[in-house]
Amino acid sequence: MATSTVSHSTPVETSHEDMIHDAQLDYYGKRLATCSSDRTIKIFDVVDGEKRGTGQTLRGHGGPVWQVAWAHPKYGHILASCSYDGKVLIWKEQPNGSGGSGQNATASSWTRIKEYTAHSASVNAVSWAPHELGAIVSCASSDGKISVLTFQNDGQWNVALFDGHVGGCTAVSWAPATLPGSLINPSASPSMTATNSINAAPQPPAPASQQPTVRRFVSAGCDNKVKIWVHRSQTDTWQVEETLEGHTDWVRDVAWAPNIGLPRSYIATASQDKTVCIWTKDSPTSPWAKNLLDGGSAGGRFPDVVWRVSWSLAGNILAVSCGDGKVTLWKENLKGAWECVSEMTS
Repeated sequence: MATSTVSHSTPVETSHEDMIHDAQLDYYGKRLATCSSDRTIKIFDVVDGEKRGTGQTLRGHGGPVWQVAWAHPKYGHILASCSYDGKVLIWKEQPNGSGGSGQNATASSWTRIKEYTAHSASVNAVSWAPHELGAIVSCASSDGKISVLTFQNDGQWNVALFDGHVGGCTAVSWAPATLPGSLINPSASPSMTATNSINAAPQPPAPASQQPTVRRFVSAGCDNKVKIWVHRSQTDTWQVEETLEGHTDWVRDVAWAPNIGLPRSYIATASQDKTVCIWTKDSPTSPWAKNLLDGGSAGGRFPDVVWRVSWSLAGNILAVSCGDGKVTLWKENLKGAWECVSEMTS
């Protein structure tokens, strides 16, 4: 498959005073949040793919802000941010009660509703769980620990803090809430009883609201490892389900592909060793298999350190951001091989 080159891109003037580390669109693609080493977060309206207005600036961190993450809109307009200062801040957009008028008046403002300071070093990543699981955010820190913050109905936050990776944690990504295979095979549900047999009549797929869910996420670290964590409801603890080893240097980013309940699961990892791995699990009982993307250099490596990987909403296209200033898009062909289908140069 030939690689196409993206010829059109829309630059966004953010007015940040230092390097930008992250940029995230909200659920509807109508808001853009950016964060920078200038210790600020900026939020812009997006109309027809372009920025509108001067945006709003959020100040509260005492160091470079590494990452921002939008919560699902069912919980309101909520944004999480993490920083070198060791803090995780949760922001919420609130309507202004004054209803003022004039050139400087705005219909709403952003307020800090939670400040989490349990980590003793830089917090490098934040990620919201699928909305089916509740208002839950996970955090990865250079102190080697992972936090999972769960918002309770009484307005309090439940905190789980545990050891993640030796040397530090760099990234976290949640698994889809729906169990793999549950869409086409209802027997994949753990709630199915032993009365089901091979002679039983086939059952139609359950509605999305009735399909079984599981709390699971993946983390990456400076120990060159990727770990899959699962929540054990019996003990209310997080435990390592599997450890994936295949990189020879720090794993910079990890992304679990969206899934509507099909059997196959995908995890993408990007590393300081200039490689990108696609980990594939064909069924809930299959082992994880590693596939290396061909970055064009010796040994399948990319020209520079690979910093970010991100899946499309459908989970069938992977974006890879490399230190050489290029973003490439990858897709699996009918033979199971991954091909670069597009390339964009900054």
